[in-house]
Amino acid sequence: MHLDFFGFAKETLETEIREAQRMLARLDNSIELACQLLLKCKGKVVVSGMGKSGHIGKKIAASLASTGTPAFFVHPAEALHGDLGMIDAQDVVVFISYSGRAHELDTILPLIADNGIPVIAMTGDLTSPLAKGALCVLDVGVEREACPMGLAPTASSVNTLMMGDALAMAVMRFRGFSAEQFAHSHPGGSLGSRLLKKVHHIMRRGEWMPIVARESTITDALLELSRTGLGLIAICDKAGRVVGVFTDGDLRRWLIQKGSLDASISEAMTQPGFVLSANMLAANALDALHEHHINAAPVVDDDGKVVGAINLYDFHQAGIK
Repeated sequence: MHLDFFGFAKETLETEIREAQRMLARLDNSIELACQLLLKCKGKVVVSGMGKSGHIGKKIAASLASTGTPAFFVHPAEALHGDLGMIDAQDVVVFISYSGRAHELDTILPLIADNGIPVIAMTGDLTSPLAKGALCVLDVGVEREACPMGLAPTASSVNTLMMGDALAMAVMRFRGFSAEQFAHSHPGGSLGSRLLKKVHHIMRRGEWMPIVARESTITDALLELSRTGLGLIAICDKAGRVVGVFTDGDLRRWLIQKGSLDASISEAMTQPGFVLSANMLAANALDALHEHHINAAPVVDDDGKVVGAINLYDFHQAGIK
């Protein structure tokens, strides 16, 4: 028997897109009320739902939490066995149930109502107990699921996920939530690395700093270049301030033009030399290296004293590109 996998897949996507468009067409002021409830919330946003709704709820809670709205997920069954105590009067509950008739609601909704906690419902049945017991109802209903038997939550799950994203993004934009704030919630990601890490977090220190004194010779510089392998040396005065740099390229040019290894490094170094500030954002420092077409630079403190060195490999290792 020939199976048309492409056709089945296309039909699924077409159904989900069509149902999402229907949801968009009937979007009303309920989304504005839901946003206002979240913005006025002095506690936390508690997201809950059973089965597939619960899986979607976990993602919605995570999206809210990472975009400036404190939120967490509570499983309805766990709520009935102690976790309901995690919800207090300053919170807002977002309950997800497509049918709006999950039997856990029979116990949970009255208890939430007794504490005056506002409920935002995401459901496909506007006549359900959940819809009637909620202060705000977000309609995620579909005319048909993408499942050919109409059983597996498919289009309805997509609608719920999209509605959760719409809610999270609308609230985020109203708060003026910035990329820097987002990075603080994602310090381990590439965005966190670009927006949080500074040069002093990833630079080479101590014995790995390539440094020679201004009074050194070309031979001294050659040995230091070989020892550290950075391709660059910082030439420093007695106070530790950078007065120039000497690179592999400078060495090659010197040997071709002059040839003497006994000469003073001050004759061959590049003055004053390009340096990076230790407190500079690493992402900005990387851009600066690219702009100047160089691979490495000494790192200095606010007084101009050398405190480290860095090259392109160090940025790559730190996940900054």
